[in-house]
Amino acid sequence: MKHVFAPATPAELVDAVRSAPRALVVGAGTKSRLARVSDEFTRISTAKLTGLIEYEPSEFTFTALAGTPVREIAAALAEKGQYLPFDPMLAEAGATLGGTVAAGLGGPGRWRFGGLRDFILGVRFVDGEGRLLRLGGKVVKNAAGFDLPKFFVGSAGRFGGLAELSFKVFPRPTSTRTLRLDANDDATKAKILTECAGSRWELDALDAAVAEPAVYARLGGPVPALEALGAEILARFPGAILADEAARSFWRTIAEFGWAPAHGTLAKLAILPLQVPEFAAWVRAQAGACGWVSTGGNTGYVALQPGATLAAAKWPGMTLRGDGGLWLGPRRDFAVMRAVKAALDPQNRFPDLDEARPCA
Repeated sequence: MKHVFAPATPAELVDAVRSAPRALVVGAGTKSRLARVSDEFTRISTAKLTGLIEYEPSEFTFTALAGTPVREIAAALAEKGQYLPFDPMLAEAGATLGGTVAAGLGGPGRWRFGGLRDFILGVRFVDGEGRLLRLGGKVVKNAAGFDLPKFFVGSAGRFGGLAELSFKVFPRPTSTRTLRLDANDDATKAKILTECAGSRWELDALDAAVAEPAVYARLGGPVPALEALGAEILARFPGAILADEAARSFWRTIAEFGWAPAHGTLAKLAILPLQVPEFAAWVRAQAGACGWVSTGGNTGYVALQPGATLAAAKWPGMTLRGDGGLWLGPRRDFAVMRAVKAALDPQNRFPDLDEARPCA
């Protein structure tokens, strides 16, 4: 990898991009596989491109520079009783706002409230021709034209270098409650996931470990409502209520991938709730692998020990850290994505959509 630039302003980001025939903008490295490309690329760090630019609590929106740590944004929102309900992952590990968007990585709350694509309002970025452009807006009502900011979610830095981002936020629930529902086999897990999805309970999150005979359900709202809903759910599925501190610790562990080996391969895959038994069997078939099911059974995570190789997957996905290809499983080639790439980066200054070579 060539020289590392660390611009402190959007204007400096423009200069850095223009100075490099091929470039990749990177964040804190918490999803390190996204930044592994060939040595011809110049790495441009957002470490100094930080700060909350605008925050309008009454409008439930904020704008921040791309390198701003997610935990700083979460702290500012919490002071006003607000939050990002898609549960950004790896916040305590130092994940940045731009890196979170590039990875398209939402947490358990995505199941009820939607993912990054449902909350991003606008982006300011440097395109492949070195132009500082703005797409979208800073307020919810500004919705004219094509919603191009969504193309940056999960793009792994392929469309341009993010400078700043605008998001909408939600009021934080007054209280939460987590239930541990018994699930002695994978078929029971799939049944609980599908039945909860069709219920009136409106659970905030629904996750399960491959290696544990349980499904975890999180509720949010006023205490009387949580008590009534919790009793109803436990009458339908055997289980128990987690103590508040134990529940907070549990969800913190999930948000930081605490169940996965720290330095091995970590990948996310798009699955369906009814495929949970098949996904679990695939995870168990790999030596030393462990897995997690999130967002109501719509996301599967698999983690390997350092040096282990991930087996071929039938589901589309992305490697977040470790070795192997960036893109996993079957991947559809959407013409609109290539059209956007050609429009924003005609000189192919940033990595190609299929460019996923490891560093030499």
